[in-house]
Amino acid sequence: MINSEQPPRPTVPPSRGRMAERLLPGGEEPDPRFTLANERTFLAWIRTSLALLAGGIAIEAFTSGLFIEPVRKGLAVLLLLLGMMLSGGAAMRWLRVERSMRNKAPLPLPLFVPLLAGAGALAAAVVLVFILWR
Repeated sequence: MINSEQPPRPTVPPSRGRMAERLLPGGEEPDPRFTLANERTFLAWIRTSLALLAGGIAIEAFTSGLFIEPVRKGLAVLLLLLGMMLSGGAAMRWLRVERSMRNKAPLPLPLFVPLLAGAGALAAAVVLVFILWR
């Protein structure tokens, strides 16, 4: 009796494209649930970034009677810069987490969280001081 079964051929995972191979070299494809969770976290950071941008625009556009001009502009610029940094940081964090998951390495710490917390507290303190001062 001849065995008609063929040994299983090794399967090659489909390529995700050149960009993915450049950004995410090596490692194994993680469970899709983890990749999607990483993407949701990225989108949450982006929403926060958009809120900071909107806050900076709102401070500049609607608080001319509340703040003196240098404070108003400084606060608006602070919020706008935070929003810009946060959106860039969110993209870098997504990439670092994705690489860590692929290489089964520890997840990186979100380094921009202390910066965001400190700058947010500073902006809130400035607003509070000016509201109480008026």
